[in-house]
Amino acid sequence: MGSTEEKYRVILVDDEPIILRSLKAAIPWDDLHLEIAGEARNGEQALQLVRDTEPHMIISDIRMPGKDGISLMKEVLAENSQRLFIFISGYGEFEYAREALREGAFDYLLKPIDHDELIGMIMRAKKHLSKQQENDKLLHSVQVLSLLARERLFAEFIEGNQSPLQHMRWLENSELEQGYFMAVVQLDHYVKLNEQWSIDEKRLWLFAIRNIVSEWSLNQGGLTAFPFHSGEWVVLFPDKLSDRKISLGNDLIGRIKANTKLSCSTGFSQNMIGIDQLNEAYQNAAQALYQRFYSGQEGVYVFSESAATAIASEAKYPKQLEESLLECVRKLDRQQMLDLFDEMKGDLENQALTKEQAERIIVELTIVLYRQFEGMNLMLEWSLEGLLQEINSLPTLSEMIAVLKDCFGQWMLQSKENYSRGDVQAVIAKATSYITHNYHKDLSIEEVCDLAELSISHFCLLFKQETGYTFLEYLTQCRIEKAKFILQNTNVKVYQVAPLVGYQDPRYFSQVFKKLTGKTPSEYREEAG
Repeated sequence: MGSTEEKYRVILVDDEPIILRSLKAAIPWDDLHLEIAGEARNGEQALQLVRDTEPHMIISDIRMPGKDGISLMKEVLAENSQRLFIFISGYGEFEYAREALREGAFDYLLKPIDHDELIGMIMRAKKHLSKQQENDKLLHSVQVLSLLARERLFAEFIEGNQSPLQHMRWLENSELEQGYFMAVVQLDHYVKLNEQWSIDEKRLWLFAIRNIVSEWSLNQGGLTAFPFHSGEWVVLFPDKLSDRKISLGNDLIGRIKANTKLSCSTGFSQNMIGIDQLNEAYQNAAQALYQRFYSGQEGVYVFSESAATAIASEAKYPKQLEESLLECVRKLDRQQMLDLFDEMKGDLENQALTKEQAERIIVELTIVLYRQFEGMNLMLEWSLEGLLQEINSLPTLSEMIAVLKDCFGQWMLQSKENYSRGDVQAVIAKATSYITHNYHKDLSIEEVCDLAELSISHFCLLFKQETGYTFLEYLTQCRIEKAKFILQNTNVKVYQVAPLVGYQDPRYFSQVFKKLTGKTPSEYREEAG
């Protein structure tokens, strides 16, 4: 069989003769069952050579005098889109390489040329050509479903939309009737990556990962592989491979990381039968991936009934925890606040909520705490929107809690530093002096807080710490002391004393006076006299 196999034709294009000689000598073309159909020193020569020899594969320098590699490729592919281009580029030409991939290049290699890497690339290209030829032969067979239609069919069933595609059931492949399981591959930190990538970079990265997943799936005996949601891919395997789920997942994660430096996690479903169970298989795999939120690291997760039943149907908002955290902020009790965050993490883990449920609770608590800090005029380095976006971008519970502890903990430390002992004493002394000179007016706490440039809650906390009294207790004490002085040293009538010390109602003044001194104003004057 091997002797009758058609040799694929290759042409080499480079303006440096030494590179052409190196490529011809270092690559075992005969062993790869390839033949060099010709070589060219520039793009114009190469274009004529392509038309003369009709090669299957072109290995070309990306930058050459005159017509460069990308211009050459555009003209060649316009005439025959099935020819494969592998480009060689320098380190400073990455933008050219990216453009080449966008325009349809099979792959590219950086100088200096690693011949082993090039051989691997050529072997992949050869395999691609073989598959391409096989597909061409079967193109008109109704047994072969086009990739896009097949993916669309599977995607619709995964989404649970079966009725719109009943007329396509003839396309259904019997492979799913023999039993299968699903792997869902998700990029970790995808929200952050999506913000960082340009549109072209995103397209390039997702295209690269799709190629890796598809090629790997084919080599592992997978049934099909295709992108589902952005940053997520679905792979279907025959159920005979079900005892290899962990090793398959680890192998794929390692392959993606080695080729792209990006981390991902994989969730596996139970074994299923028939296309109608694609939706359930996806739900299985997605539920398995919930564990990624709690584990705090990339990994392989397999669906189990016990884990599924542990997922709460409805998340209960921790109102008591909210009150405790708010109290910590009011008291600037940093350590207790950090301990409560750890307690919250444990509670969420024990409830085994979905990422969405847990995140909703975290977001609500964050908003409440942020508003409390804001209301106390404490220094906030992040906007509320920025903080919520950061939480949303994190893939694990541990990272979310860590951000809350770091942000709120730092803000609390800064608040304490901003109010040293001397500063606090000076601010409260200013407030007590103001009360002493204005006790006879209709004095409000808002007025004093404005003077002190503090929120009401923060002022109350500091005032009580310094004086031992609440604002109202201190004001009342000050007014009664002034009343006692007037009663002892003047002949002002008792009912006239009340407005002199800030009380418009003489009866109420008498009640307050007796509560603090044990005597009515009249009794106090008689005993003092």
